[in-house]
Amino acid sequence: MRDGPLPPFDCAPGLRLAAHERLMQLQQDHLNRRLDRLEEMMERLDRRLWITVYGVAAVILGQMLRSLMLIA
Repeated sequence: MRDGPLPPFDCAPGLRLAAHERLMQLQQDHLNRRLDRLEEMMERLDRRLWITVYGVAAVILGQMLRSLMLIA
């Protein structure tokens, strides 16, 4: 017989739970990275949309100004 406390050991359910927690953390990290990329893409799309809107407005105003100059 041994004297003193027995060394700790990991049991199978504990190892399985730790592996599951690690897998969930990896999935959460991956999801967060994908969401960050999606937000960046949406911001770029938003900027492009506004540039397009301002471009169309500038063309319309330019044509209005041109027609006003031709009338006068």
